[in-house]
Amino acid sequence: MSSDKKEVSGARGGLFGAGGRFKGGTDPIMEKFNESINFDKRMWKEDIQGSVAYAKAIVKAGIISEEEGKQLVEGLAKVKAEWEDGSFQLKPGDEDIHTANERRLTEIIGPVGGKLHTGRSRNDQVATDTRLWLVQAEKDILNDLAQLLVAGAEYAQEHLDILMSGYTHLQPAQPIRFSHWIMSHITPLMRDAQRLKEMIPRVNQCPLGSGALAGNAFGVDREFLAKELGFDGVTLNSLDSVCDRDFVVEFLMWSSMLTMHLSQLAEDLIITNLLKGVEIDDAYATGSSLMPQKKNPDALELLRGKAGILLGKAVGFTATLKGLPRAYNKDLQEDKVPLFEAVDTVKDCLAIITGVIVTMKPNPKMLLKALCPEMLATDLADYLVRKGVPFRETHHISGACVRLAEETDTSIDALTLDQLQNIDKRFEADVMEVWNYEVSVERKCSIGGTSKKSVQEQIDK
Repeated sequence: MSSDKKEVSGARGGLFGAGGRFKGGTDPIMEKFNESINFDKRMWKEDIQGSVAYAKAIVKAGIISEEEGKQLVEGLAKVKAEWEDGSFQLKPGDEDIHTANERRLTEIIGPVGGKLHTGRSRNDQVATDTRLWLVQAEKDILNDLAQLLVAGAEYAQEHLDILMSGYTHLQPAQPIRFSHWIMSHITPLMRDAQRLKEMIPRVNQCPLGSGALAGNAFGVDREFLAKELGFDGVTLNSLDSVCDRDFVVEFLMWSSMLTMHLSQLAEDLIITNLLKGVEIDDAYATGSSLMPQKKNPDALELLRGKAGILLGKAVGFTATLKGLPRAYNKDLQEDKVPLFEAVDTVKDCLAIITGVIVTMKPNPKMLLKALCPEMLATDLADYLVRKGVPFRETHHISGACVRLAEETDTSIDALTLDQLQNIDKRFEADVMEVWNYEVSVERKCSIGGTSKKSVQEQIDK
């Protein structure tokens, strides 16, 4: 083969062009395959923020002069202004947000721009940008989630008195309050909020100053960088700092759990809407292209569907990480798309479910209609328990009453006292007071129960 091999003509980017390590350009397909600017440009603000702090840090370390530091900071302010007013223009060779911003900085202030990256690697730079971006995103989501929790609690308060059927195995089980049912879905969301709040300090650690992997060779003050950027502290190990994406996985896993809870709420509302127990507002429903009568709960169905997608992103990116050696590998670039999409999806889902809750209308008559006397069979057993009969025995006795009602095609509450006493002589005339849904519900007065007092305590928390 001839040694006069023709050089590849593709661009390599303004900051990494031919003439250094590389003899020629890259394959244009490789350029496209390798670049991340199309999605990581949304971190432009965080990238500039990190660069401003780093410029100050290398002044502090004596690497560049005060005047050079001033030029860098002022130049970065101009780059930021271009992003803000929409005039920033990406150019061929802008592989990622870091190279794009540095390229533009150098265009504005000249060769001094090339000093900004002294001792810094894109490895610690992207880790810093991503953490800064995610901390703010998590705080925003926590605020959105708080609004949902307040809306749900207020909705439960507004409809505190309504009774409905409670289910296990999708079979009628016991009467409960509609507000208790609403709070059963708000409660796991409270746990989600607690988990998210606990996650933020773990994300909010500064990796900047870790270099490519081995640390910074110029004695940059990492604690100064952390303080400048608003981090709670610095990461412990430079190798781990540049390849750690636990915080991304944790958010993806958290988002899959949150949307799982929203999916369960959506499914419950879809079923209750089908039974006419609630009416979904027109703002969150769609029609059919063929059937004029249809009103489909599409918002709820999409909430249900997105839960599975987010779970897939969490599992997929975790699988990407599992075989990576120390330290940085380009596989880690694949964190951005699932992370950004997860954040966007979570924010959309929270906005939608909040809107659904505050606009939907319960139908007390239809909710009450779903109650049936057989749901009070446990109350019938409890009646005898209060007379000193062991529960295991009363369970059997109540079951016999249910069977008698079925065999005689009679509602259990229509059984006569004689019929009940034929099953067990300890039934007395006051047994007929058992067949009262409100009384049944109010007996469940322990913490977390469905009595009015218990539900009010849940709402107040």
